[in-house]
Amino acid sequence: MATILLADDDAAVRDLVRRALAADGHSVHVTQDGLEALEQLTANGAAYDILITDVDMPQLDGISLAEKALRLKPALAIVLMSGFSDQLDRAARLKVAKLLSIPKPFTLEQIKQLVKSVLA
Repeated sequence: MATILLADDDAAVRDLVRRALAADGHSVHVTQDGLEALEQLTANGAAYDILITDVDMPQLDGISLAEKALRLKPALAIVLMSGFSDQLDRAARLKVAKLLSIPKPFTLEQIKQLVKSVLA
């Protein structure tokens, strides 16, 4: 199972995703924004297999977070969540081996399957 860092400024989304992925046996560390997630990555970056982040967050958005995270751990898998498809288009510039995105709203089964495909 994977160790996942989850960053989303929406508490309800954070809780649902955390519970769904933890039920599949993953260790999920939750942060409420990009800056907090970057602090976790700086302190414990080697511990994480996957970064799941909302794209639209205040202070440090998900794509900027992903760019910084990849500088710290180039092999990190990235999953971007967004309710706005044009924001996901910005992700094309990320240089990452494993980059997946999921449009909001999504089902818990969809996020669980996405994580399984990242790990495959």
